[in-house]
Amino acid sequence: MALQFETLRTETDNHVRTIALDRSKHQNAFGEVMREELLHALMEAQDDDEVRVIVITGSGRWFCTGGDVKQMLALKDEEAGFEKIRPILDEGRRVVTMIHDMPKPVVAMVNGAATGAGMTLALACDVRIASDHATFTQNFVHAGLHPDWGGTWFLPRLVGPGRAMELFWTGRRVEAEEAEEMGLVQQVVPHPHLEEHTLRFTRRLVKAPAATLRLVKMAVQNAQALDLQSMLDYEAEAQQQCWEAAGTTERLRAYVNKQRS
Repeated sequence: MALQFETLRTETDNHVRTIALDRSKHQNAFGEVMREELLHALMEAQDDDEVRVIVITGSGRWFCTGGDVKQMLALKDEEAGFEKIRPILDEGRRVVTMIHDMPKPVVAMVNGAATGAGMTLALACDVRIASDHATFTQNFVHAGLHPDWGGTWFLPRLVGPGRAMELFWTGRRVEAEEAEEMGLVQQVVPHPHLEEHTLRFTRRLVKAPAATLRLVKMAVQNAQALDLQSMLDYEAEAQQQCWEAAGTTERLRAYVNKQRS
């Protein structure tokens, strides 16, 4: 039985689990129990064998505007120590780690503003498809804070260290078109067609063999740290797993027959 959430909406269609952040009155900022619920929603999707692909998006006009800065200010006004903030960071750590380690594809459908930790949430996903209304901002500097949720790990890997530092240091807003140019997102589509376009993409993933998707995700992640010979070893091991997976014979036969036709 699917879990019920206060700050999220979830639905499953054709093996695709969509998780929508649903605090639109607060611009989908992380507050209340959203971090904890997002972690549970991801765990549920991972454990559900009927789910092949996960999509994360936002409700209303926003994707996610990051942490609840009003809550942070209230804690500072109370002269709270860092120990009051540390649990919030730990929850964020668990969310992005869960996405990174997820054996299923995770797609960010960025429907609007992705700010601070909200932007990093999108960066943690495997692929980002953005509306032409989407914007991306690493705004921590404006509040005198440091990027978190793994932003300093994900962003340089996508855009390079120099561009990452420029975005962190200035906190400027990046429009969707520039985000695509710099490699922050893979595709930008007109806002009215965002869901339709994302659905077409996820349908292709659903049809692909799960073992190949999982092993390719691990390979691309490992390629950031391993040398060529280590990656060649990994590829051989992954190829063996795919070779021995159920359904490979049928897929090979279908592919050969298609090439002949």
